[in-house]
Amino acid sequence: MIYHVVTPAEWSARPEEPYAPASLAEEGFVHCSPDEPTTLAVVNAFYRSASRPLLVLLLDESRIAARTEWEAAAPTPPPGVSEETLFPHVFGPIDRAAVDGILEVVWDADGRATGLTATG
Repeated sequence: MIYHVVTPAEWSARPEEPYAPASLAEEGFVHCSPDEPTTLAVVNAFYRSASRPLLVLLLDESRIAARTEWEAAAPTPPPGVSEETLFPHVFGPIDRAAVDGILEVVWDADGRATGLTATG
């Protein structure tokens, strides 16, 4: 599984189409993370002020039709993530059938992401 952070509004927009976040048009790929600890570091570095709830899509890489490349973070990974960590970048829309599950970010009283839990 690879992980992708998304707001509920972004995920639910155009449900009849493959998922294509703004980063795909702006940067040419969909940002993903390799595991839960890295995803939480990404949330804490880039999404602390995002509207809540915040979701994480669990993507089955074998069901993603678009090319996926594992690349180093540029310019650097978020705090707490090793320089050697590679991030999966998906170079095209993600078929919704590739989504194996959806989790919700759990926040502590200080506004830090501390875990992921099942939605619903």
